[in-house]
Amino acid sequence: MNAMTGGAVSGGDRARALWSSTAAFTVCFAAWTIFSILGVQVKRDLGLSDFQFGLLVGTPILTGSLIRLVLGIWADQYGGRRVFALVMLAAAAATWMLSYAHDYTTFLLAALGVGIAGGSFSVGVAYVSKWYPKERQGTALGIFGAGNVGSAVTKFLAPAVMVAMGWQAVAQIWAIALAVTAVLFYVTTKDDPDLAARRARGVQAESFGAMMAPLANLQVWRFALYYFFVFGGFVALALWLPRFYVGVYGLDIVTAGMLGAAYSIPGSLFRILGGTLSDRYGARRVMYWTFIGATVCTFLLSYPATHYVVQGIRGPIEFDLTLGFLPFMLLTMALGFFMSLGKAAVYKHIPVYYPGRVGSVGGVVGLIGGLGGFILPIAFGAMNDLVGVWTSCFMLLFVIVAASLVWMHLAIRRMEKAEHPALRAPRDLPEAGALANPNPAAAPAPDGRTVAAE
Repeated sequence: MNAMTGGAVSGGDRARALWSSTAAFTVCFAAWTIFSILGVQVKRDLGLSDFQFGLLVGTPILTGSLIRLVLGIWADQYGGRRVFALVMLAAAAATWMLSYAHDYTTFLLAALGVGIAGGSFSVGVAYVSKWYPKERQGTALGIFGAGNVGSAVTKFLAPAVMVAMGWQAVAQIWAIALAVTAVLFYVTTKDDPDLAARRARGVQAESFGAMMAPLANLQVWRFALYYFFVFGGFVALALWLPRFYVGVYGLDIVTAGMLGAAYSIPGSLFRILGGTLSDRYGARRVMYWTFIGATVCTFLLSYPATHYVVQGIRGPIEFDLTLGFLPFMLLTMALGFFMSLGKAAVYKHIPVYYPGRVGSVGGVVGLIGGLGGFILPIAFGAMNDLVGVWTSCFMLLFVIVAASLVWMHLAIRRMEKAEHPALRAPRDLPEAGALANPNPAAAPAPDGRTVAAE
C-alpha cells in the first residue's frame, strides 16, 4: 500500500502520528533554541562580544542542520518512529551535559550536542507525510511544523526558571522533558504505512545513493534558498530578538524573552494556516504572498534611527525618524506571520514533486534552512560589530528575501513559457506582431483566411 494515496490507514493511528509528532517536535524545538535565553546570561557572565554571542546561539542550529539530511534518509529507510525517538534521547543526554559547562569552549561543545534536537524536523516531515494523501499533506505538515512554537515555550518559561533556580536547572529540566517525550512518542505511535508495507513484502530500503539522486535538480536548491529565509530567518530572529530588545530598548531579560515569544508564537502557529492555504490555493501563490509581505516588512525594519537637519527658509529644521517600540514589535510579528506561511508552502512542494524522496529532499532543504539559523545570528553579530547599526540584521534579511522573490518569479516564468509556448509571443505590442509577420501585405483573419493589410 502506498501511504501517499491515503489507503487503508486507521484514522486513529493517523491522528496519533500527527499529534504525537507535533508535540515531540515542540519539545525538541524548545531545547534547540535554549541558548536564546541562556546565551544572554552566558554573554554577561563571560563578557562575550556580539560575534561570540551569535556563534554560541547559532552552534546548536549548525548541528541540527547538518544532520537533517542523514536523519531524513534514515527516516525513509528505517522508519521515522524509531529514528525520532532515538534523536530525542540523544538530545536529552546532550542537554543534561550542558549544565556542566563552565567556559566559552565547553559551552560551544555543549551547544553542538544540544543541536541534535533540531534534526528531528526532517524525521518528522518524512514520518508525518506518509500518513496523508497529497491533497491533505499541506495541512498536516503545517500542523507538525507549528512545533516551532517550542521556541516561545523556552522564552516564556526559561527566564523564570533561570531567575528562580539558575541556568543549570533550565538545561536539566529541558533534558528530562526530552527523555519523557521520547518514551511517550514511541509508545503512542506506530510505524508509518510505507515501512509496514515494505516489511510485509520483504523489500529492502533503497540505498543512500538512490535517495540522494534528486539533489542533482536545481529546483531542490531553489526550494532550499526559500527555506533559508523563511525558516533560517525565523530561527535567527527567534534567537536574536531578545538580545535586540535588551540592547535597543533597554529591557530586562524576562521582558525581552516574553516579547521574543510574542514574535515566535504567531510565527509558529500560522504555519498551520500556511499549510491549509497551500492545499486550497496552491503553494506557489502562498510563496508570492510570503515574499512580497516579507520584503515590505524587512524594508521598513531596516531603516535605522536617523536625525535629520534640513536647511529651511528660516534656518535649519531638525527632526528624528525612528521606528518606535510598538511599531517595531508589530512589524516583527507580521514578518513572522509571512515566514510561517512560507515555511508551510515550501514543504507542500516536496511530497508533490518528490513523493518517494521526502526524507532526502526534505532533509537537504531543512539542512540549508537550518544553516540559515546558524549563519544569520553570526552575521547579525558581525554586522553589529563592524557596521555599528542595530537594524543591519534586517538589511541583510531584505537582501535575501528580495533575491528569493526575483529568482522564484524568473523560474516560474521560465516554466510557464516551457509549458505554454504561446506565452513567448510578443504581448501588449501589436506593432511587434506585425513586424514578425513575413508578409506585411497580408495578415491572417480570425477564421484563418489571409486578408490584405490596410
